[in-house]
Amino acid sequence: MVNIFSRHRPLALLASVVLAQILLLAFQIKRDRDVRLIRYWAVGIMTPVERGGTWGSSSIRGIWTGYIDLHNARKENTELRDEMGRLQIRNRELESQAHEAQRLEVLLNFREMHSEAQMLAAQVIGASADPTSHTLFINRGSRDHLRNNMAVVTPDGIVGKLVEVFPNTSQVLLINDKESGVGALFAQSRTHGVVKGSGDPMPRMDYIVNDEKVKVGDTILTSGDDRIFPKGLLIGTVADMKQALPFQIIHIDPATRLDRLEEVMVLLSQQPLEPKNTAENSYSLVPAPLPDSPSPAPASSSSSSSASAKPGNSATATSAGATKPSAPAKPATASRAANAPASTKPKPSEAAKQ
Repeated sequence: MVNIFSRHRPLALLASVVLAQILLLAFQIKRDRDVRLIRYWAVGIMTPVERGGTWGSSSIRGIWTGYIDLHNARKENTELRDEMGRLQIRNRELESQAHEAQRLEVLLNFREMHSEAQMLAAQVIGASADPTSHTLFINRGSRDHLRNNMAVVTPDGIVGKLVEVFPNTSQVLLINDKESGVGALFAQSRTHGVVKGSGDPMPRMDYIVNDEKVKVGDTILTSGDDRIFPKGLLIGTVADMKQALPFQIIHIDPATRLDRLEEVMVLLSQQPLEPKNTAENSYSLVPAPLPDSPSPAPASSSSSSSASAKPGNSATATSAGATKPSAPAKPATASRAANAPASTKPKPSEAAKQ
């Protein structure tokens, strides 16, 4: 290396002198706005270096924030997902509670509408595992004064009847079970029949002759002939029908969704459900009364008024005549004679005349 430098010393000195001269000239020469030429050269030389340094630092920073520091973002993402899962579960719970509150409100309104009838609310706690049997279990039993053949209904329509009663639970036979049967009639024509279950979701109505005009959508109510369901409760509507021998084949679409039952009402008596005429409660299992002719006055109104006009007639006689329209005047006379003082009792001959 030393030999090469000593051999080309004149050239090296010449190159050094020329370079120094160029630098001096560049330092002395000025361009626009009194900026020296050497400064332009320095900027042109350093610009690529600065660009390379900036690109390298930005790349390193991107690698750090985009890959190495992702463990913080991954942790935050996991926490957000857990929080979202908890919120979704909570949302489902609130929706379930809201639906339950709506169902209980409907049951409460139904109970208030029919306060004259004895009924007991029950919750569905299970169903039969046999696919051919349509039964379910409720959380009420003999300790709640339940017994077999009590009607089970909902505000939408009838459900079934109790077939097995245990101390704390009871088994309900649904109306679409093949062992079930309900006395029924058409709401318009008042034609009677029997709604029987066939094991399918839709029961059928039997004993309807082919001459009977049946349309899809006709309303079917309970007739009370089975001595289980009170008369006038909604069973469902006609889904389809076809002519057959000797009776029509009519399938019924139940008014109650028998596969979605959660709360039911058990009727403790066969007393007809008569809704109250309130603006708040506009629905009922009992259909609105048909426009009939005004009811005739009781036959005993004239006799009771004439009996009350007689002197010496007691309140007992008046009430007896008002509440028993078919009773003749003889019980009233006997009651009056029994309640009258001893001094004013009529003679046997007078009583016979009366």
